[in-house]
Amino acid sequence: MIRDPKAFEAFERDLISNSRVDIEQNFRIVDALYQEALQLGLFQPGDPFEGIDNIVQIAKVVNSVPGTPH
Repeated sequence: MIRDPKAFEAFERDLISNSRVDIEQNFRIVDALYQEALQLGLFQPGDPFEGIDNIVQIAKVVNSVPGTPH
C-alpha cells in the first residue's frame, strides 16, 4: 500500500527522467517475448494476408453505409 501517493509519483518521475534508454536491450526483450509466444503456441507465424478477403469485404460493406466517415 502506498502511504504517500505524491511522493511516490515524484519518485517515479525522477526515476524515469534519470534512466537511460537502451535500445538494444529493448530489442532483446521484444525478441525474447516473441520467441516465448511462439514456443507457447500463442502467436503462430503464417501468411499475413490470410483472411484479407474477408476484411476487405467487411470494409466495403461498412463504407457503403450512408453517413459513415470514409
